[in-house]
Amino acid sequence: MAKTIFITGASRGFGKIWAKALLDRGDQVAATARNLDHLNDLVTEYGSKILPIQLDVTDRAASFAAVQKAADHFGHIDVLINNAGYGLFGTIEENTEAEVRQQFETNVFGLLWVTQATLPIMRQQGHGHIIQVSSILGVVTLPNLGIYNATKFAVEGLSETLASEVKDMGINITLVEPNGFATDWAGASAVQSTQLPAYDGVRAAFAKGMENPDTFGIPEATTPAILKLIDAPQPPLRLFLGKVALPFAKQVYEQKLAEWHEWQDVSNAAHGK
Repeated sequence: MAKTIFITGASRGFGKIWAKALLDRGDQVAATARNLDHLNDLVTEYGSKILPIQLDVTDRAASFAAVQKAADHFGHIDVLINNAGYGLFGTIEENTEAEVRQQFETNVFGLLWVTQATLPIMRQQGHGHIIQVSSILGVVTLPNLGIYNATKFAVEGLSETLASEVKDMGINITLVEPNGFATDWAGASAVQSTQLPAYDGVRAAFAKGMENPDTFGIPEATTPAILKLIDAPQPPLRLFLGKVALPFAKQVYEQKLAEWHEWQDVSNAAHGK
């Protein structure tokens, strides 16, 4: 059965790939972008199946208006895919206040506003599925991406909490956590802080770690996983995309568990009784 999907950040990367795949199979898509010219090709090909909406997700009022416009146009919203976001490259010391605030405005607050706008519609329907595009970097961290890591950790906490709040309302929440993929996320879509020479070694190590061609997946290969996720009667709370994510997470969490256990006596004593 065809679904109605609202997807942010549909002008490029995962957003555009997934929007096209959904339209190809007959779904209706409300697709947002800051520049609607980037959606012209989809409008030409799919006509009334797609509703293009100009949106900067950092504008809360505009986010609510965009979601309502889609609901009024199609009559309902079955799935929300919060995909809008970008990467900020730079060490913690290098990141400026403006860069940090804008990263949180887009990756966290933008996602939150669209989520808040969609929830009343899904509650009234008695069903819905909210897919939050997080990252493996919402589970583990890499240097030179500290603020991006922080935004995705925030998305994880927000969404896990939301899942517990709406589980009896017919609304499912899924955190999609991709590892690296060969989109322009690290290219035209990214912001780079002004570099300090003190961190040249950190950047060099980071770059070397990215040299393995197997590190980055093929973006189009994620489409079957997203379609299966959308169609799942009981979707998971979390879904990694790519083969690098799970081994990376297991390695880091084994280290975390070992350290927690090593210091357990100190932790227990701090309880006081």
